Amino acid sequence: MPMPTLAIVGRPNVGKSTLFNRLAGERISIVEDKPGITRDRIYSKGEWLDKQFHMIDTGGIEVGDADEILRRIREQAELAIDEATVIVFLVDGQEGLTNSDHEVADILRKSRKPVVLAVNKTDNPKMLSNQYEFYELGFGEPIAISSGHGTGIGDLLEAVFTHFPAKDEEEDYGEEVIKVAIIGRPNVGKSSLVNTLLGENRVMVSEIAGTTRDAIDTMFEKDGQSYVLIDTAGMRKRGKVYESTERYSVMRAMKAIERADVAIVLINGQEGIIEQDKRISGYALEAGKAIMIVVNKWDVVEKDDKTAQVFEKQIRKEFPFMPWAPVLFASAKTGQRVNRILDLALECAEQHARRISTSTVNTVIEDAITMTPPPTDKGRKLRIKYSTQVAVKPPSFALFVNDPELMHFSYERFIENRLRESFGFEGTPIRLFIRKK
Repeated sequence: MPMPTLAIVGRPNVGKSTLFNRLAGERISIVEDKPGITRDRIYSKGEWLDKQFHMIDTGGIEVGDADEILRRIREQAELAIDEATVIVFLVDGQEGLTNSDHEVADILRKSRKPVVLAVNKTDNPKMLSNQYEFYELGFGEPIAISSGHGTGIGDLLEAVFTHFPAKDEEEDYGEEVIKVAIIGRPNVGKSSLVNTLLGENRVMVSEIAGTTRDAIDTMFEKDGQSYVLIDTAGMRKRGKVYESTERYSVMRAMKAIERADVAIVLINGQEGIIEQDKRISGYALEAGKAIMIVVNKWDVVEKDDKTAQVFEKQIRKEFPFMPWAPVLFASAKTGQRVNRILDLALECAEQHARRISTSTVNTVIEDAITMTPPPTDKGRKLRIKYSTQVAVKPPSFALFVNDPELMHFSYERFIENRLRESFGFEGTPIRLFIRKK
Protein backbone atom coordinates (compact mmCIF):
# COMPACT_ATOMS: atom_id res chain seq x y z
CA MET A 1 0.00 0.00 0.00
CA PRO A 2 1.47 3.41 -0.92
CA MET A 3 2.05 5.75 1.97
CA PRO A 4 -0.28 8.77 2.19
CA THR A 5 1.17 12.28 2.00
CA LEU A 6 0.89 15.06 4.55
CA ALA A 7 1.64 18.63 3.41
CA ILE A 8 2.26 21.44 5.88
CA VAL A 9 0.97 24.75 4.53
CA GLY A 10 0.77 28.24 6.01
CA ARG A 11 1.98 31.80 5.78
CA PRO A 12 5.61 32.74 6.63
CA ASN A 13 7.11 32.17 10.05
CA VAL A 14 4.30 30.16 11.66
CA GLY A 15 6.60 27.22 12.45
CA LYS A 16 6.11 24.91 9.46
CA SER A 17 9.72 23.72 9.37
CA THR A 18 9.80 23.21 13.15
CA LEU A 19 6.69 21.03 12.90
CA PHE A 20 8.17 19.18 9.92
CA ASN A 21 11.36 18.41 11.88
CA ARG A 22 9.31 17.35 14.90
CA LEU A 23 7.31 14.87 12.83
CA ALA A 24 10.41 13.63 10.99
CA GLY A 25 12.28 13.10 14.26
CA GLU A 26 15.35 14.92 13.00
CA ARG A 27 16.50 18.36 11.87
CA ILE A 28 15.89 18.33 8.11
CA SER A 29 14.35 21.72 7.35
CA ILE A 30 16.33 24.82 8.30
CA VAL A 31 14.62 26.64 11.17
CA GLU A 32 15.20 30.36 11.77
CA ASP A 33 12.99 33.13 13.10
CA LYS A 34 12.78 34.83 9.73
CA PRO A 35 10.19 34.38 6.97
CA GLY A 36 11.31 32.81 3.71
CA ILE A 37 14.10 30.57 5.03
CA THR A 38 12.74 27.34 3.47
CA ARG A 39 12.59 28.22 -0.22
CA ASP A 40 12.13 24.76 -1.73
CA ARG A 41 9.76 21.94 -0.94
CA ILE A 42 11.43 19.41 1.36
CA TYR A 43 10.41 15.77 1.70
CA SER A 44 10.75 13.18 4.42
CA LYS A 45 8.92 10.29 6.06
CA GLY A 46 7.10 10.34 9.35
CA GLU A 47 5.84 7.55 11.59
CA TRP A 48 3.17 7.46 14.28
CA LEU A 49 1.77 4.37 16.03
CA ASP A 50 3.60 2.11 13.54
CA LYS A 51 2.00 3.94 10.61
CA GLN A 52 4.22 5.66 8.07
CA PHE A 53 3.48 8.62 5.83
CA HIS A 54 5.23 11.04 3.49
CA MET A 55 5.63 14.69 4.46
CA ILE A 56 6.16 17.90 2.48
CA ASP A 57 7.44 21.09 4.07
CA THR A 58 6.12 23.94 1.93
CA GLY A 59 7.90 26.80 3.67
CA GLY A 60 9.85 29.44 1.88
CA ILE A 61 7.88 32.53 0.92
CA GLU A 62 10.14 35.50 0.28
CA VAL A 63 9.15 38.87 1.64
CA GLY A 64 8.16 41.37 -1.04
CA ASP A 65 5.28 43.70 -1.83
CA ALA A 66 1.72 42.53 -1.20
CA ASP A 67 1.19 41.14 -4.70
CA GLU A 68 4.44 39.16 -4.56
CA ILE A 69 3.59 37.66 -1.17
CA LEU A 70 0.16 36.53 -2.34
CA ARG A 71 1.64 35.06 -5.52
CA ARG A 72 4.20 33.07 -3.58
CA ILE A 73 1.61 31.87 -1.08
CA ARG A 74 -0.59 30.67 -3.91
CA GLU A 75 2.29 28.94 -5.70
CA GLN A 76 3.46 27.09 -2.59
CA ALA A 77 -0.06 26.08 -1.56
CA GLU A 78 -0.97 24.79 -5.02
CA LEU A 79 2.19 22.69 -5.22
CA ALA A 80 1.43 21.12 -1.86
CA ILE A 81 -2.21 20.55 -2.75
CA ASP A 82 -1.25 18.62 -5.88
CA GLU A 83 0.73 16.04 -3.92
CA ALA A 84 -1.08 15.89 -0.58
CA THR A 85 -3.54 13.35 0.75
CA VAL A 86 -4.18 15.60 3.77
CA ILE A 87 -3.10 19.20 4.39
CA VAL A 88 -2.13 20.59 7.78
CA PHE A 89 -2.92 24.30 7.72
CA LEU A 90 -0.60 25.86 10.30
CA VAL A 91 -1.36 29.23 11.86
CA ASP A 92 0.33 31.29 14.60
CA GLY A 93 -1.49 31.32 17.93
CA GLN A 94 0.66 34.14 19.29
CA GLU A 95 0.14 36.53 16.41
CA GLY A 96 -3.49 35.62 15.85
CA LEU A 97 -5.59 35.54 12.69
CA THR A 98 -4.21 37.55 9.74
CA ASN A 99 -5.25 38.46 6.21
CA SER A 100 -2.59 36.08 4.86
CA ASP A 101 -4.22 33.23 6.78
CA HIS A 102 -7.48 34.05 5.01
CA GLU A 103 -5.68 34.00 1.64
CA VAL A 104 -4.26 30.53 2.30
CA ALA A 105 -7.64 29.35 3.57
CA ASP A 106 -9.34 30.46 0.34
CA ILE A 107 -6.90 28.41 -1.74
CA LEU A 108 -7.23 25.32 0.44
CA ARG A 109 -11.01 25.53 0.51
CA LYS A 110 -11.15 25.40 -3.29
CA SER A 111 -8.89 22.35 -3.37
CA ARG A 112 -11.50 20.05 -1.79
CA LYS A 113 -8.65 18.24 -0.04
CA PRO A 114 -9.03 17.33 3.65
CA VAL A 115 -7.59 20.14 5.80
CA VAL A 116 -6.64 19.92 9.47
CA LEU A 117 -6.19 23.31 11.14
CA ALA A 118 -3.37 23.52 13.71
CA VAL A 119 -2.70 26.55 15.91
CA ASN A 120 1.02 26.61 16.66
CA LYS A 121 3.04 28.37 19.39
CA THR A 122 0.45 27.74 22.10
CA ASP A 123 3.17 27.02 24.69
CA ASN A 124 1.62 29.40 27.20
CA PRO A 125 -1.79 28.27 28.55
CA LYS A 126 -2.95 31.88 28.19
CA MET A 127 -2.56 31.51 24.43
CA LEU A 128 -5.08 28.65 24.24
CA SER A 129 -7.97 31.11 24.31
CA ASN A 130 -6.64 32.65 21.07
CA GLN A 131 -7.20 29.47 19.11
CA TYR A 132 -10.97 30.00 18.97
CA GLU A 133 -10.74 33.00 16.63
CA PHE A 134 -9.46 30.59 13.96
CA TYR A 135 -12.90 28.97 13.73
CA GLU A 136 -13.53 31.87 11.35
CA LEU A 137 -11.40 30.11 8.71
CA GLY A 138 -14.07 27.41 8.33
CA PHE A 139 -11.99 24.25 8.87
CA GLY A 140 -13.63 23.02 12.04
CA GLU A 141 -12.06 22.83 15.47
CA PRO A 142 -8.50 24.24 15.60
CA ILE A 143 -5.98 21.92 17.28
CA ALA A 144 -3.61 23.68 19.67
CA ILE A 145 0.00 22.52 19.37
CA SER A 146 3.54 23.57 20.11
CA SER A 147 5.86 22.22 17.45
CA GLY A 148 8.81 23.48 19.48
CA HIS A 149 7.89 21.58 22.65
CA GLY A 150 5.95 18.73 21.03
CA THR A 151 2.67 19.31 22.86
CA GLY A 152 -0.54 18.51 21.00
CA ILE A 153 1.27 16.57 18.23
CA GLY A 154 -0.57 13.36 19.07
CA ASP A 155 -3.94 15.09 18.80
CA LEU A 156 -2.88 16.60 15.48
CA LEU A 157 -1.78 13.26 13.99
CA GLU A 158 -4.91 11.55 15.25
CA ALA A 159 -6.97 14.10 13.32
CA VAL A 160 -4.76 13.71 10.24
CA PHE A 161 -4.99 9.92 10.23
CA THR A 162 -8.80 9.99 10.12
CA HIS A 163 -8.42 11.28 6.55
CA PHE A 164 -5.83 8.74 5.40
CA PRO A 165 -7.20 5.86 3.31
CA ALA A 166 -7.66 2.48 4.97
CA LYS A 167 -5.68 -0.49 3.69
CA ASP A 168 -8.76 -2.21 2.31
CA GLU A 169 -9.37 0.81 0.08
CA GLU A 170 -6.24 -0.04 -1.94
CA GLU A 171 -6.63 -2.28 -4.94
CA ASP A 172 -5.01 -5.69 -4.58
CA TYR A 173 -3.95 -7.12 -7.92
CA GLY A 174 -2.79 -10.45 -6.49
CA GLU A 175 0.62 -12.09 -6.17
CA GLU A 176 0.62 -13.42 -9.73
CA VAL A 177 0.46 -9.91 -11.22
CA ILE A 178 3.82 -8.17 -11.67
CA LYS A 179 3.63 -4.48 -10.84
CA VAL A 180 6.15 -2.42 -12.81
CA ALA A 181 6.81 1.22 -11.94
CA ILE A 182 8.41 3.44 -14.56
CA ILE A 183 10.34 6.10 -12.66
CA GLY A 184 12.70 8.89 -13.59
CA ARG A 185 13.06 12.62 -13.66
CA PRO A 186 10.82 14.79 -15.86
CA ASN A 187 10.98 14.53 -19.64
CA VAL A 188 12.93 11.27 -19.88
CA GLY A 189 10.10 9.63 -21.84
CA LYS A 190 8.15 7.73 -19.16
CA SER A 191 4.74 8.32 -20.75
CA SER A 192 6.06 7.61 -24.24
CA LEU A 193 7.45 4.30 -23.03
CA VAL A 194 4.12 3.31 -21.50
CA ASN A 195 2.33 4.13 -24.74
CA THR A 196 4.83 2.12 -26.78
CA LEU A 197 4.61 -0.88 -24.46
CA LEU A 198 0.81 -0.82 -24.66
CA GLY A 199 0.65 -0.01 -28.36
CA GLU A 200 -1.72 2.92 -27.76
CA ASN A 201 -1.72 6.51 -26.56
CA ARG A 202 -2.75 5.63 -23.01
CA VAL A 203 -1.17 8.66 -21.28
CA MET A 204 -0.47 12.28 -22.20
CA VAL A 205 2.89 12.93 -23.84
CA SER A 206 4.49 16.37 -24.08
CA GLU A 207 7.96 17.78 -24.65
CA ILE A 208 7.40 20.03 -21.64
CA ALA A 209 8.89 18.65 -18.45
CA GLY A 210 6.29 18.27 -15.72
CA THR A 211 3.27 17.51 -17.92
CA THR A 212 2.50 14.48 -15.78
CA ARG A 213 0.81 14.53 -12.40
CA ASP A 214 -0.75 11.41 -10.87
CA ALA A 215 0.14 7.73 -11.08
CA ILE A 216 -1.87 5.84 -13.67
CA ASP A 217 -2.22 2.05 -13.41
CA THR A 218 -2.63 0.06 -16.61
CA MET A 219 -3.24 -3.68 -16.39
CA PHE A 220 -2.50 -5.86 -19.42
CA GLU A 221 -1.21 -9.28 -20.37
CA LYS A 222 1.76 -10.46 -22.42
CA ASP A 223 2.60 -14.10 -23.19
CA GLY A 224 0.22 -15.27 -20.49
CA GLN A 225 1.75 -13.06 -17.77
CA SER A 226 -0.31 -10.26 -16.21
CA TYR A 227 1.35 -6.91 -15.59
CA VAL A 228 0.37 -3.57 -14.10
CA LEU A 229 2.28 -0.59 -15.44
CA ILE A 230 2.50 2.24 -12.94
CA ASP A 231 3.32 5.48 -14.73
CA THR A 232 3.50 8.79 -12.89
CA ALA A 233 1.37 10.33 -15.60
CA GLY A 234 -1.71 12.50 -16.13
CA MET A 235 -2.45 16.10 -17.03
CA ARG A 236 -1.86 18.79 -14.44
CA LYS A 237 -4.78 20.97 -13.44
CA ARG A 238 -5.52 23.59 -16.09
CA GLY A 239 -2.56 22.29 -18.07
CA LYS A 240 -0.28 24.31 -15.80
CA VAL A 241 3.34 23.27 -15.47
CA TYR A 242 4.83 24.37 -12.18
CA GLU A 243 8.38 25.27 -11.35
CA SER A 244 10.65 22.84 -9.55
CA THR A 245 9.28 19.75 -11.32
CA GLU A 246 12.58 17.99 -10.58
CA ARG A 247 11.79 18.06 -6.87
CA TYR A 248 8.25 16.82 -7.30
CA SER A 249 9.37 13.97 -9.56
CA VAL A 250 11.01 12.45 -6.50
CA MET A 251 7.77 12.36 -4.52
CA ARG A 252 5.87 10.80 -7.41
CA ALA A 253 8.63 8.24 -7.93
CA MET A 254 8.52 7.31 -4.24
CA LYS A 255 4.77 6.73 -4.37
CA ALA A 256 5.05 4.57 -7.48
CA ILE A 257 7.98 2.59 -6.06
CA GLU A 258 6.07 1.64 -2.91
CA ARG A 259 3.44 -0.20 -4.94
CA ALA A 260 5.76 -1.91 -7.40
CA ASP A 261 7.63 -5.20 -7.66
CA VAL A 262 10.02 -3.91 -10.32
CA ALA A 263 11.23 -0.33 -10.80
CA ILE A 264 12.35 0.67 -14.29
CA VAL A 265 14.74 3.60 -13.90
CA LEU A 266 14.48 5.60 -17.12
CA ILE A 267 17.47 7.72 -18.12
CA ASN A 268 17.60 10.28 -20.92
CA GLY A 269 20.28 9.02 -23.31
CA GLN A 270 20.64 12.49 -24.86
CA GLU A 271 21.36 14.28 -21.58
CA GLY A 272 23.25 11.55 -19.78
CA ILE A 273 23.21 10.81 -16.05
CA ILE A 274 22.52 13.54 -13.50
CA GLU A 275 22.28 13.54 -9.71
CA GLN A 276 18.48 13.29 -9.79
CA ASP A 277 18.70 9.92 -11.59
CA LYS A 278 20.84 8.54 -8.77
CA ARG A 279 18.59 9.98 -6.10
CA ILE A 280 15.46 8.38 -7.56
CA SER A 281 17.27 5.05 -7.98
CA GLY A 282 18.34 5.25 -4.36
CA TYR A 283 14.71 5.35 -3.24
CA ALA A 284 13.97 2.17 -5.20
CA LEU A 285 17.00 0.48 -3.64
CA GLU A 286 16.02 1.60 -0.14
CA ALA A 287 12.53 0.16 -0.72
CA GLY A 288 14.08 -3.19 -1.65
CA LYS A 289 12.55 -3.35 -5.12
CA ALA A 290 13.88 -5.14 -8.18
CA ILE A 291 15.55 -2.57 -10.42
CA MET A 292 16.49 -2.33 -14.08
CA ILE A 293 17.95 0.65 -15.93
CA VAL A 294 16.62 1.64 -19.35
CA VAL A 295 18.45 4.31 -21.33
CA ASN A 296 15.76 5.95 -23.47
CA LYS A 297 16.01 8.13 -26.61
CA TRP A 298 18.88 5.98 -27.83
CA ASP A 299 17.76 6.57 -31.43
CA VAL A 300 18.88 10.22 -31.35
CA VAL A 301 22.22 9.63 -29.64
CA GLU A 302 25.25 10.01 -31.92
CA LYS A 303 27.10 6.74 -31.58
CA ASP A 304 29.61 4.30 -32.91
CA ASP A 305 30.25 0.65 -32.11
CA LYS A 306 31.57 1.52 -28.63
CA THR A 307 29.03 4.14 -27.48
CA ALA A 308 26.78 1.69 -25.62
CA GLN A 309 29.76 0.09 -23.94
CA VAL A 310 31.11 3.47 -22.80
CA PHE A 311 27.67 4.57 -21.58
CA GLU A 312 27.16 1.39 -19.57
CA LYS A 313 30.59 1.80 -18.03
CA GLN A 314 29.54 5.31 -16.98
CA ILE A 315 26.34 3.90 -15.47
CA ARG A 316 28.34 1.42 -13.39
CA LYS A 317 30.55 4.25 -12.20
CA GLU A 318 27.63 6.53 -11.27
CA PHE A 319 25.51 3.73 -9.76
CA PRO A 320 28.09 1.71 -7.78
CA PHE A 321 25.43 0.81 -5.21
CA MET A 322 23.60 -1.49 -7.64
CA PRO A 323 26.05 -3.23 -10.01
CA TRP A 324 23.54 -6.09 -10.31
CA ALA A 325 20.90 -3.96 -12.12
CA PRO A 326 20.63 -4.90 -15.82
CA VAL A 327 20.98 -2.12 -18.40
CA LEU A 328 19.03 -1.86 -21.65
CA PHE A 329 19.32 0.77 -24.40
CA ALA A 330 15.99 1.53 -26.07
CA SER A 331 13.85 4.12 -27.83
CA ALA A 332 10.23 4.61 -26.87
CA LYS A 333 9.76 6.69 -30.01
CA THR A 334 10.95 4.11 -32.54
CA GLY A 335 10.23 0.99 -30.49
CA GLN A 336 13.89 -0.07 -30.54
CA ARG A 337 14.39 -2.92 -27.99
CA VAL A 338 11.16 -1.97 -26.20
CA ASN A 339 9.90 -5.54 -26.68
CA ARG A 340 12.74 -6.73 -24.44
CA ILE A 341 11.83 -4.51 -21.50
CA LEU A 342 8.95 -6.59 -20.10
CA ASP A 343 10.87 -9.84 -20.61
CA LEU A 344 13.72 -8.38 -18.57
CA ALA A 345 11.28 -7.06 -15.97
CA LEU A 346 9.80 -10.56 -15.65
CA GLU A 347 13.26 -12.02 -15.06
CA CYS A 348 13.98 -9.39 -12.39
CA ALA A 349 10.63 -10.08 -10.70
CA GLU A 350 11.33 -13.81 -10.61
CA GLN A 351 14.76 -13.25 -9.06
CA HIS A 352 13.21 -10.78 -6.62
CA ALA A 353 10.80 -13.48 -5.39
CA ARG A 354 13.28 -16.38 -5.54
CA ARG A 355 13.63 -18.64 -2.50
CA ILE A 356 16.59 -20.92 -1.82
CA SER A 357 16.43 -23.93 0.50
CA THR A 358 18.25 -23.66 3.82
CA SER A 359 20.51 -26.64 3.10
CA THR A 360 21.65 -25.11 -0.21
CA VAL A 361 22.29 -21.71 1.42
CA ASN A 362 24.43 -23.30 4.13
CA THR A 363 26.42 -25.28 1.57
CA VAL A 364 27.26 -22.13 -0.41
CA ILE A 365 28.21 -20.16 2.73
CA GLU A 366 30.37 -23.02 4.04
CA ASP A 367 32.19 -23.28 0.70
CA ALA A 368 32.76 -19.51 0.71
CA ILE A 369 34.22 -19.65 4.23
CA THR A 370 36.50 -22.53 3.26
CA MET A 371 37.85 -20.65 0.24
CA THR A 372 38.18 -17.29 2.00
CA PRO A 373 38.11 -17.53 5.80
CA PRO A 374 36.84 -14.49 7.73
CA PRO A 375 39.56 -12.07 8.89
CA THR A 376 40.50 -11.96 12.56
CA ASP A 377 40.12 -8.92 14.82
CA LYS A 378 42.61 -8.71 17.70
CA GLY A 379 42.91 -12.46 17.73
CA ARG A 380 39.14 -13.03 17.62
CA LYS A 381 37.73 -14.83 14.60
CA LEU A 382 34.25 -14.54 13.11
CA ARG A 383 32.42 -17.85 12.94
CA ILE A 384 29.30 -18.23 10.79
CA LYS A 385 27.41 -21.12 12.37
CA TYR A 386 24.14 -21.18 10.45
CA SER A 387 22.47 -19.42 7.51
CA THR A 388 18.96 -19.35 6.11
CA GLN A 389 16.78 -17.29 3.80
CA VAL A 390 14.18 -15.46 5.87
CA ALA A 391 12.25 -13.46 3.25
CA VAL A 392 11.73 -12.68 -0.42
CA LYS A 393 11.03 -9.42 -2.27
CA PRO A 394 13.91 -8.79 -1.81
CA PRO A 395 15.76 -12.03 -0.99
CA SER A 396 16.88 -11.70 2.62
CA PHE A 397 19.26 -13.97 4.50
CA ALA A 398 20.03 -14.31 8.20
CA LEU A 399 23.58 -15.30 9.18
CA PHE A 400 23.94 -16.50 12.77
CA VAL A 401 27.44 -15.80 14.06
CA ASN A 402 29.42 -15.92 17.30
CA ASP A 403 29.73 -12.10 17.44
CA PRO A 404 28.02 -9.73 14.96
CA GLU A 405 30.60 -7.01 15.65
CA LEU A 406 33.27 -9.19 14.04
CA MET A 407 31.44 -9.08 10.67
CA HIS A 408 33.31 -6.50 8.60
CA PHE A 409 31.37 -4.81 5.78
CA SER A 410 33.90 -6.09 3.22
CA TYR A 411 33.33 -9.70 4.25
CA GLU A 412 29.58 -9.13 4.22
CA ARG A 413 29.95 -7.89 0.64
CA PHE A 414 32.02 -11.01 -0.14
CA ILE A 415 29.20 -13.24 1.15
CA GLU A 416 26.65 -11.35 -0.96
CA ASN A 417 28.83 -11.76 -4.06
CA ARG A 418 29.09 -15.51 -3.47
CA LEU A 419 25.32 -15.78 -3.15
CA ARG A 420 24.96 -13.94 -6.45
CA GLU A 421 27.56 -16.13 -8.15
CA SER A 422 25.70 -19.23 -6.98
CA PHE A 423 22.08 -18.21 -7.50
CA GLY A 424 22.05 -15.21 -9.85
CA PHE A 425 19.69 -12.69 -8.25
CA GLU A 426 20.15 -10.37 -11.23
CA GLY A 427 18.09 -7.22 -10.93
CA THR A 428 17.34 -7.50 -7.22
CA PRO A 429 19.04 -6.28 -4.06
CA ILE A 430 19.99 -8.80 -1.38
CA ARG A 431 19.69 -8.10 2.32
CA LEU A 432 21.88 -9.78 4.93
CA PHE A 433 20.97 -9.80 8.62
CA ILE A 434 23.80 -10.66 10.99
CA ARG A 435 22.49 -12.24 14.17
CA LYS A 436 24.16 -13.61 17.28
CA LYS A 437 23.78 -17.39 17.58
